[in-house]
Amino acid sequence: MSSVLAETLSGHLGRHLLHWAGSQADLWYLLYRCINIVQKIHEPLERGVAVLDNFLTLDDEEVGGVGAGGAAAAANNIHPCHQNQQQENAQRPEGHRNAPHNLYFMEETLNNGPPLSPPHNSVLMQRENMQVMQPCSAPSSPLASPGALNLTSFSLPTSTGGAFTVIDTGDPNWQATKPTVRERNAAMFNNELMADIKFVVGTDDHIQTVPAHKYVLATGSSVFYAMFYGGLAENKSEIRVPDVEPSAFLTLLKYLYCDEIHLEADNVLATLYVAKKYIVPHLARACVNYLETSLTAKNACLLLSQSRLFEEPDLMQRCWEVIDAQAEMAIKSEGFVDIDLKTFESILSRETLNCKEINLFEAALNWAQSACNKMEIDPTPQNRRSVLGQALTMIRIPTMTLEEFANGVAQLGILTPQETIDIFLYFTAKNKPTLNFSSKPRTGLKTQICHRFQSCAYRSNQWRYRGRCDSIQFSVDKRIFIIGFGLYGSSTGAADYNVKIELKRLGRVLAENNTKFFSDGSSNTFPVFFENPIQIEPDSYYTASVILDGTELSFFGQEGMTEVCMGNVTFQFQCSSESTNGTGVQGGQIPELIFYGPMNTATAAGQIGAPTTNGHTTNNNTTTTIIGNNNGED
Repeated sequence: MSSVLAETLSGHLGRHLLHWAGSQADLWYLLYRCINIVQKIHEPLERGVAVLDNFLTLDDEEVGGVGAGGAAAAANNIHPCHQNQQQENAQRPEGHRNAPHNLYFMEETLNNGPPLSPPHNSVLMQRENMQVMQPCSAPSSPLASPGALNLTSFSLPTSTGGAFTVIDTGDPNWQATKPTVRERNAAMFNNELMADIKFVVGTDDHIQTVPAHKYVLATGSSVFYAMFYGGLAENKSEIRVPDVEPSAFLTLLKYLYCDEIHLEADNVLATLYVAKKYIVPHLARACVNYLETSLTAKNACLLLSQSRLFEEPDLMQRCWEVIDAQAEMAIKSEGFVDIDLKTFESILSRETLNCKEINLFEAALNWAQSACNKMEIDPTPQNRRSVLGQALTMIRIPTMTLEEFANGVAQLGILTPQETIDIFLYFTAKNKPTLNFSSKPRTGLKTQICHRFQSCAYRSNQWRYRGRCDSIQFSVDKRIFIIGFGLYGSSTGAADYNVKIELKRLGRVLAENNTKFFSDGSSNTFPVFFENPIQIEPDSYYTASVILDGTELSFFGQEGMTEVCMGNVTFQFQCSSESTNGTGVQGGQIPELIFYGPMNTATAAGQIGAPTTNGHTTNNNTTTTIIGNNNGED
């Protein structure tokens, strides 16, 4: 009798303990972790997943005690999927007949090996909002490119239903797989999991919703901090950003979440704008650096216009360096017609532009025609003149040749008849009329010369030319523009030379020119020029080559230097494998590199107005400043 009573009490006590334990979520999670460890050691991963599903789908009413009201409700409204539950309950052991179905199912799972299928769908995903999702593809944005977005980010499902797809949620502790704060933060990038703000970015034709987290944004931007936590913060769940491109906004968030910067040519300006808008200076600096390294004559004018808008003085200075040196190429670029009026006027008034006025006049007409098209008016001569306004007077028409004016400007109808007559009189009459156009030529850039030899010499059996190549490699520490070379000439009297000059980088020809020069038989160097200045980037080696055809014997350089400082620029020289005529660092041809580059007051004496100015200065140090192009004879 006592044994039966003990068994009954123990059965009731066990059921009550099991009911109580089922209502304790923390205990179940602890139990799950223990089971998970055991499963990893002894059973396949699928068994642990099934156990987890059943633990997470417990219903409080099922775990709690079943009262009379609950039993009555169950009796009156039995779910179709539960019709066989009473029969199943009768088949259970005596101690488990009144236990909730899920508890019995879990115990069977733990004790009897392979997991059973969930008995019904009503509690299959009781907490389905806890599922973790990931996008099946990158957000539809111009930013998307190989390596540009992290496709392993986690997101909850969205209301659209088709934008995301479920990933395996067997182990919800995804944080354990990411050991650093950066990795865990990166997992939240463009992720709806725990997102407390959404941005609707872009315009109607290209709009994108981007989830974000206020804390992350506020720690990276004072603007976001004021927006979310400042005194005038608004409690909005969605913020519209119509003036920013989605790709640029995602680049900003990529930096704030992941500390990574991915810039591309088609979004760098938009990214610079958003970095300025939200005051993220490091990202803005990275954009400026990107623009500086990709700066060429083709985009310099447009970048100048943007740098003025963004108030980036360093970028403006780099743009001016390119525009001054390669003005003709810059004003003929496609982007020139898209610059704003202020930038347009600043270019026309630039004193150091290195181009002809006739080319500047033609570029101004192209800009005016584009402006007329944007204003949807006919680009007639009168309308183009009206659009140009006072900017036309910044073109120094009187400095053109008479032929350029008569065959070009005078026949286009841009000038008034009186202006045309006055300019003709200016060209031809002794008493010149007063003009609205400046007659003072632009000063242009001052050329500089790097001389790499300390002396020159000649011998009766040197230096000979028989179609062989003289070549030398060089690099610089600042951006410059090579415009030509200085070469030695005949040592036996006056002579003419045919010469081919060439500039290469990594085997690719950047520029070449076939030209001539006359040697007067002295030890002077003689300049030969490329048709346009060539941009030379710092910290990269370039190859300068010449092939001369003329008098066999000529002067040659000696006591060459591996490093030469010219003003603010340091040149490094090394021998070239393409040199087949004996030229190297220590001696040979190509004694001078003629270039445009940055200057300061200390090097003002080293400027030359024309490549034919004579005179030179040398010292005993490895730094040699050359004025002009006259060499000392040995």
